[in-house]
Amino acid sequence: MPNIGVAGIVLLVILGLLLFGPSKLPQLGRAIGTTLSEFKKGAKGLIDQDEKPDQPKERE
Repeated sequence: MPNIGVAGIVLLVILGLLLFGPSKLPQLGRAIGTTLSEFKKGAKGLIDQDEKPDQPKERE
């Protein structure tokens, strides 16, 4: 993962303010955080599933 640095973060914040406005940024941040959290849970579930091959797979 590339190192963005402080200047890059400041540039991203300014760009976000220009594109979305100050009232939408908290909602956008919350949505991104929720999405990343769900992605991590899903990825962890897949990894845990791969580590336990002894259990039979569920049929739908």
